[in-house]
Amino acid sequence: MSRKWSLSFFFLFTYLSISASTFAEDWPQWLGSKRDGKWREDGILEKFPTTNGKKELKQLWKTTIGSGYAGPAVAGGKVFVADRLVDGQNNLDKSGFSRTRVNGKERLLCLKEQTGEIIWKHEYPCSYSVQYSSGPRCTPTVDTSPNANHVYHLGAMGDLICLEVATGKVVWQKNLVKDFEAVVPIWGFASHPLIEGNQLICIVGGSEGRFVMSLDKLTGKELWRAGSYSGDCGYCSPVICSFGKNRQLITWLPKAILGLDIESGKILWENPWEIKASLTAPLPQHVGKNELFISSFYNGSRLLKIDDSGTKAEIVWKSKAKGLDRDVMPDSTSDLHSIMASPVIQNEYVYGVCSYGELRCLKVKTGERVWMTRAPITGKADRWGNLFLTPHHDRYFLFNELGELIIAKLSPEQYTEIDRVKIIKPSNRMAGRPVVWTHPAFANKNIYIRNDNEIICYSLAK
Repeated sequence: MSRKWSLSFFFLFTYLSISASTFAEDWPQWLGSKRDGKWREDGILEKFPTTNGKKELKQLWKTTIGSGYAGPAVAGGKVFVADRLVDGQNNLDKSGFSRTRVNGKERLLCLKEQTGEIIWKHEYPCSYSVQYSSGPRCTPTVDTSPNANHVYHLGAMGDLICLEVATGKVVWQKNLVKDFEAVVPIWGFASHPLIEGNQLICIVGGSEGRFVMSLDKLTGKELWRAGSYSGDCGYCSPVICSFGKNRQLITWLPKAILGLDIESGKILWENPWEIKASLTAPLPQHVGKNELFISSFYNGSRLLKIDDSGTKAEIVWKSKAKGLDRDVMPDSTSDLHSIMASPVIQNEYVYGVCSYGELRCLKVKTGERVWMTRAPITGKADRWGNLFLTPHHDRYFLFNELGELIIAKLSPEQYTEIDRVKIIKPSNRMAGRPVVWTHPAFANKNIYIRNDNEIICYSLAK
């Protein structure tokens, strides 16, 4: 081989090596680029650095923001986060159960990813009358398809807005209550919109068959609607799953789990399930070739099997829970009763957070509990005790309600904690204790996390 060719191969190899080592993945929506909660970047630290005997991450920037539960989205060198400002901070109700109307405004902020500097903000008057009234629930959804320039925001009171990524200019907007006759859920609208091709798919809960709606993502024009169910629309976000050759839209409302045709909204199958208090927050999890795992706070879990035609779902197993208050007590739960965090399926095992802050491992095929531990959260039984699970290669990043980030390995044998560091102050007291109930974003070898006062970016690079 000539020297010229040798040099060419050398430079090509070097370029590919550098490209692989510097690969960065955005987090453009709730649960990441594929809406599966997985973080796929390489070059991430194995343990947290220590400075003067103290565990401490390298803070890249911090920006003051308002309150809210909405996690950040990261895409194209920008960070998007929704928040709320009330008319007089003392007016913010300290009890999660009050539905007293409080005036204020919701905002969508766009920040520079490298510095946290605010590029633009869009704000509008928005009075709240929901429980746990801190602020918006939904992570912004950024359209990352070629030549796209839109970000979508859904506020707690049903304001659905499409804005230009570059400028923050409003392209179109709807209000789910005024335009589609939806009823505001007790805890506000919390189902993250989903982009699929030219569609923006939203859980609406409106009248006249508008439980789930598909809108043209560029204009807001209705493409199709599906599902006629009265009452609260719940809190579960739509997700697309493939069962064999059948690619379907999965939605979970408080009365049933549905499989729909993505292009037309036609209901392909329906599995009835009455959910107490409409607590349908965790995302249904695809299992193997054609199964679906679902978990709810009061009603426990179940595993469905979708047939080869993609038109029938049967129950493989289901929880013994009947949706009673006693069913969620730690000594009464046998499988998994998730309220916020979406479970993770790994090698035929389920890892998820149960009703009183217990991290549990189940056999997905049977629902049999393998182990449980309270170590990653508060160490004791706290109602709604929560952490979010983010798989990263052969380990997990766990972010708990105390504002701690944990590196751990989860296996059928045990929970193995590798390291732990405090990264943000739990500032919300509506649960009766200080908590931070916001899913972080992982992108560009960083973590982005917010509470009711600030959003912070830390490096997790090696």
